[in-house]
Amino acid sequence: MSRQPEVLWAQRSDKVYLTISLPDAKDVSAKSEQEGFFSFSAIGAQGESFSFNLELYEPILPEKGKVHIGLRNIICSIHKEKKGWWKRLLKSEEKPAPYIKVDWNKWCDEDEESEQSDWPASDDDDDGDEGDESDDDDGLLYLPDLEKARGK
Repeated sequence: MSRQPEVLWAQRSDKVYLTISLPDAKDVSAKSEQEGFFSFSAIGAQGESFSFNLELYEPILPEKGKVHIGLRNIICSIHKEKKGWWKRLLKSEEKPAPYIKVDWNKWCDEDEESEQSDWPASDDDDDGDEGDESDDDDGLLYLPDLEKARGK
């Protein structure tokens, strides 16, 4: 019996990104089909089997897909057949499985995509609610870099 790893997803008009949280994964296999079927399997650090299958919202271009295997996660870049924004990740209108979540660190709205190359344009946001985003990005820096970024 295999388990499902946590899967975070985000999109652009031409791609979908899946970040699979599985540290020290071995025997990673990610396959996609033009109809929008995506399957993943791997062996975790403790030897346990992980796998899942997704039926994506619309057709994709499997030959353009890329998989990057890191120490802590696997990032899959899936190219959409037609450029445009999907209403959801999966074809099914049912609520997605609990292991599938939105990747807010990589998320980009339609109106923000053209601005993405400038992001982050400034540390000041007009909305007080979104001011924490720059703090999340600082967490990706090493401590000496973080201190430089904060002017210490």
